[in-house]
Amino acid sequence: MKKLLLAGAFGAFAAPSVAMADCGEVSVAEMNWASASIITKITEFLMVQGYGCEVTLVPSATTTAVTSLAENNEPDVVPELWVNSAPLYNELEAAGKAITAANVFSDGGTEAWFVPDYVVAEHPELATIDGILANPELVGGRFHNCPDGWGCRIANDNLVKAFDFAGHGMEVFNHGSGETLSAAMASAYENKEPFFGYMYGPTAVLGRYPMVAVDMGPYDAEIHACNQTVDCATPAKSSYPAAPVLTVVTSDFAERNPEVFDLVSKISFTSLELSQLLAWQADNGASSEEAAVYYLMGNKDNVMSWVSEDAAEKLSAILK
Repeated sequence: MKKLLLAGAFGAFAAPSVAMADCGEVSVAEMNWASASIITKITEFLMVQGYGCEVTLVPSATTTAVTSLAENNEPDVVPELWVNSAPLYNELEAAGKAITAANVFSDGGTEAWFVPDYVVAEHPELATIDGILANPELVGGRFHNCPDGWGCRIANDNLVKAFDFAGHGMEVFNHGSGETLSAAMASAYENKEPFFGYMYGPTAVLGRYPMVAVDMGPYDAEIHACNQTVDCATPAKSSYPAAPVLTVVTSDFAERNPEVFDLVSKISFTSLELSQLLAWQADNGASSEEAAVYYLMGNKDNVMSWVSEDAAEKLSAILK
């Protein structure tokens, strides 16, 4: 019943009031994973209800979003861009085509290869990639890889070559979606089975199940940069670096709509906040819209600190 009420609430919130000042049309990327979708829905709600924007959500993923920014100068706003998996963004920013609006994860994101804690407790050597490749059967003989379209897929495919998974008898399973990747990790943990695969955080699955990040060796910026490209001629070993996760906008959008640019520059979450929100979503079988409403209704003071005085007045009538 609560879920239905929340869904109805978001639907009621979705249409802008005709009395609001029109900020114009705004296109916002909606990445194809849970936390990004929720952030996009929160951003959409605040733009529509607080600023009178006409928002179009653009289904996207890391590489497609950055490619679209480079080739089409759109979408206007891209929440939750993992820059470590999108090196082209740095070129766009240097050229003045795009602007970093915010660190949407205030304390950064996590990218790593993981195994369950109970596996490491029984076999401590599995906390390192060398130990795993020497004993692939202890992790099920399978690496759970990112879906196609995620930036990590390119890096992982190159790392698989660098670490010679094939030569060590390690099968690579390419997941079709983030949902199946998370489900595989959750199912393994619930059944105390082996698991070895990529995951990013914050996510509900990492918030719920104690996993151990595998020591992949030192991070090398030059090697990682090459590993992130499809045509990397010399894939080599490197761990993932700490991940800056951004909201980015086109320079054109920042210039034509400074008030809404100011809004998106303030929308930010801690990893813990998002992990808890994602866990709530999973526990309640909730949609992105429902999770967005849950956050908006439960964090009014924080939300109001992001918006202008005029927007706060409009929103206060809704977020009662």
